[in-house]
Amino acid sequence: MENLNIVFWLGGIITASILLRPIGRLLPIARVQGSFTAMSLAASFGYVLATVTVYHMLWLYFVKELIFFQWLVHGIIGLGLAGYLFRSIGRHVGSERSRKVFRQMPVTAALGILIIISYAIISIFADWLAPYGQAEIFSNVNVLPGGDPNLGGNPAHPLGTDQIGRDLLSRLIYGGQNTVGIAFITTCLAFLIGTFFGFLAAAIGGWFDQFLSRFVDMMMSIPQLIFALLLMTIASAWAGSERWLLTVYMIVIIAVLDSTRVFRLSRAVGMNIVVMDFFEAAKLRGEKMSYLVFSEILPNAMAPLLAEFGLRFCFVFLTIASLSFLGVGIQPPLADWGTMVKDLAQFINFAVFSPLTAALPLMAAGAIALLTVAVNFVVDWVLHRASGLKE
Repeated sequence: MENLNIVFWLGGIITASILLRPIGRLLPIARVQGSFTAMSLAASFGYVLATVTVYHMLWLYFVKELIFFQWLVHGIIGLGLAGYLFRSIGRHVGSERSRKVFRQMPVTAALGILIIISYAIISIFADWLAPYGQAEIFSNVNVLPGGDPNLGGNPAHPLGTDQIGRDLLSRLIYGGQNTVGIAFITTCLAFLIGTFFGFLAAAIGGWFDQFLSRFVDMMMSIPQLIFALLLMTIASAWAGSERWLLTVYMIVIIAVLDSTRVFRLSRAVGMNIVVMDFFEAAKLRGEKMSYLVFSEILPNAMAPLLAEFGLRFCFVFLTIASLSFLGVGIQPPLADWGTMVKDLAQFINFAVFSPLTAALPLMAAGAIALLTVAVNFVVDWVLHRASGLKE
């Protein structure tokens, strides 16, 4: 039956795409007739497919009343309004320079900045915002979310507790502090390593550049997640019972592996700078290597590096979450969004009985996705400004 429905819908879309142009040419408005006459079959198919998609979305929202889809729609609308309001406030509050930046800023970039600021505040002040400690265990186990005692909830735990009695709201807040904070430290370390050796290879050249480049090529030939998983497995044996030491190993391992990508970018940008006249003049003046790297190359490579920092942060963030999901990342009792997705995945089976219970693992996964999208919004805007393109 499902296959017949798919064939029916696909046949209807193709038929409507073929008939759309002849029907549009019969309309009495000459301008509309010209638009349908110039329309290609691919464009006609796209319009019909978009119409069917919008119809299906409205059906899911109003007729089917799919709760998760309704939450998604409400979230997108709420985030869009929040970004628009934040941009409007920024255009009227602050210095003249900041107001000018907000006037040139798209809504997506404003929303990204707002989300990043919100994550930073929650991460920094997690100790004050979280109602309980991230490792604090209560006697009530598997308290359902919602806070209604008649439905198995507890007002003291609005999101319920996990399998061993830890408050999920507190762990969700602390998860931001641990996951985002560690990702930021790891990204900064990766950039320190990658940019230093990348600029050094570009400035020195010769055998030194060839040696570093081939070594980086060798490391990049291995899939990063598999390589990190292998090294973290070895580090687990070294750490022994010192679980905090495994987190330190994870930061160093991911930073070194991710620095290879930063090295490639910084070397490519540096190679374009070292052939410039001002760099050659600095070398003829007898400037030291530290001056050439930090005063000549770095200032002129700042724009692409800032954009790459946002992208690298996203990849590091997702790598940490993936390693935690696999059990070799951030270790208990520290809260982590990747681990929360793994531990709470079984609650998705209760979607029919309690949508809020089934949404618990989606909250941690959604927090990861939301920050990733927000950072990419800001990175896209930075790249647009750095390219010199006009709005």
